[in-house]
Amino acid sequence: MQRVCFVLRVREDRIEEYRERHAAVWPEMRQALSASGWSNYSLFLRDDGLLVGYLETEDFDAARAAMAATEVNARWQAEMAGFFEDDGGVGGTGGARPDEAMRPLPEVFHLP
Repeated sequence: MQRVCFVLRVREDRIEEYRERHAAVWPEMRQALSASGWSNYSLFLRDDGLLVGYLETEDFDAARAAMAATEVNARWQAEMAGFFEDDGGVGGTGGARPDEAMRPLPEVFHLP
């Protein structure tokens, strides 16, 4: 099982709305994530907009590709794109869709 951690940056003026949107993730989006191999998926959001994501999957590239092939993901990403910094800085999307901007951080320690 592969553990994946990534960071993105939510625009400070959209943090509260981002939290609200994730309190009610569409059921079809949740189902697509599970069916695509995303498990134990969590998002953590700091007050300054730093978003830390964590998930477990057999193959992150395959899981991300499976999600990219779904219609619900295209709709979700279109709605979420405006929430993220796109300046290319740490956690910025650099103009990419949020799901395409996820760059896994190298794991340096794990205590099973």
